[in-house]
Amino acid sequence: MGVKNLWDILESCKKTLPLHHLQNKRVCIDLSCWMVQLQNVNKTHCGLVKDKPYIRNLFHRLRALIALNCSLIFVADGSIPAIKLATYRRRLNLGLEVAQDETNSQKACSLRRNMGSEFSCMIKEAKDIGLALGIPCLESIEEAEAQCALLNSESLCDGCFSSDSDVFLFGGRTVYRDICLGEGHVVCYEMEEVERKLGFGRNSLITLALILGSDYSPGVHGLGPESALQIVKSIGDSNVLQKIASEGLPFAKKIKTSKKQMRSKKKNSPDSDIHFNAGSDNNSERKNECLQVIDAYLKPKCHPADSDAVCRVLSQHPFQRLKLQGICAQFFGWSPEKTDEYTLPKIAERDLRRFANLRSTSSELGVNLPLQKIPVKCPVPGVVKQRKVQGTECFEVLWEGFDGLKTSIVPADLLESACPEKIAEFEEKTALGKKQNKRKPGSKKSGNRLAMAEIDLRLQTLLLDIESGSNTACSTSLSSKAATSEDMTTSTAANHTKLDPHNAVCRAALSTETGQYEIIDLWSPSPVARTHTVSRCQRVNDQHSEVIDLSESENEMSPEHARKARALRLFIASMRDEMS
Repeated sequence: MGVKNLWDILESCKKTLPLHHLQNKRVCIDLSCWMVQLQNVNKTHCGLVKDKPYIRNLFHRLRALIALNCSLIFVADGSIPAIKLATYRRRLNLGLEVAQDETNSQKACSLRRNMGSEFSCMIKEAKDIGLALGIPCLESIEEAEAQCALLNSESLCDGCFSSDSDVFLFGGRTVYRDICLGEGHVVCYEMEEVERKLGFGRNSLITLALILGSDYSPGVHGLGPESALQIVKSIGDSNVLQKIASEGLPFAKKIKTSKKQMRSKKKNSPDSDIHFNAGSDNNSERKNECLQVIDAYLKPKCHPADSDAVCRVLSQHPFQRLKLQGICAQFFGWSPEKTDEYTLPKIAERDLRRFANLRSTSSELGVNLPLQKIPVKCPVPGVVKQRKVQGTECFEVLWEGFDGLKTSIVPADLLESACPEKIAEFEEKTALGKKQNKRKPGSKKSGNRLAMAEIDLRLQTLLLDIESGSNTACSTSLSSKAATSEDMTTSTAANHTKLDPHNAVCRAALSTETGQYEIIDLWSPSPVARTHTVSRCQRVNDQHSEVIDLSESENEMSPEHARKARALRLFIASMRDEMS
């Protein structure tokens, strides 16, 4: 399709750009080329997807471009040009019905396409799903790539998608040959790059089509791409079409004639130019054919840039949610909720990009309005959380004004350009939450250790006072302890007897003789100690607690002192268990 071997010639000018390159651009799509690509993918993976795989792939391709705020225009083929009828017959094997129309290309008219064919039905399905997504379709008069090239050359679009290489011959400047959603890139060719690197302008490419062959021309037999390039370069882009118009294509064979053949010819031989002069009628007819091809490329039948048809497709078209739900239910068997799940986040992201463009344009004009005073309301009322998707920083945001869509994930750079105030508000809220949840200085474990150390110190002092018969110190220390903690053994003793809380602090001690609990009043006056020798207190340290050994000093105490000492040991042990 297009000019033979032209994509290979332009290979050095090919650029692979990220899909993000299409952001905020308007692009025309040669719909027939896209459907042929998607149909070929269907044949390659025929066992993977059930019904309408080409429409499914088209749908996902469109929603990816919509999210980038890429304004799309479908361009469909019109009638088949009369000059292309021979090629059309060979390609589709239509037989004599078309062959009779092409007997005289000057008198032949363009041929209307069969709208009932399988491929035409595929085109109609693509139009329907595109229109539901808000993508208009322009019906071209003849060739779709010619109409795309006209819109591109008139700067009505930023580029055009087409796999027909003759789009350059019709005047296209930026051509996207292919798109890959999986890897996230597009294949792009710039005519400016072709002119700079190869030295070929539009006239040179038309000449290559005449020599190599195209949809409009059979080409020159015996000349390949390398020879054609040499011929075109030797003449130059500005003069090559005039050369063909005056001499026809035989000049190419003259240039190609090898030195060996030139030496074999006799000087001043009357037969030296016989090959080119013989059959002048045939050469004249061939020259006329070349002129028709040149005219078909330079003056294709298209809708003018200021026509009503072009103006209609350049205007914005609404997203038809209910119609899209019906189409997806018919083609894919999707529920309305599933269709919304695929579509609404992309529509919302597109609207956010438009809002970002509005703010950017206002800023360039020197109008920096706060978010609340912008005439168009921001579609994002707030940020939910920060996320990372495939290594890209993103935000999960709330949406307002989208029925059926509450939250979705958008790139962080998009939200930063659209509404940085929302990011600042989210970060401030997050920092405040972290500050409130921050722990107080000192952990619970360290606090328990300090409390246990203080209790041990007080209890050791109390025990020494009991042993020495100091009732005053005992009363002071225990009253401090009784005010700060409760012990399980107190409740156990209270179940056995009722004591006056104003007279004494009691503890329950297990009697070794009877095996029952015995209530001991630690505040009651103790009998006079039989000896004034202070017991030896040995502190044994391990990694968890401290143990005070008083067993050796009990022999020196009176029975009353000994019982109190045992009760106090049990109290100390129980307090350690509680605190640990």
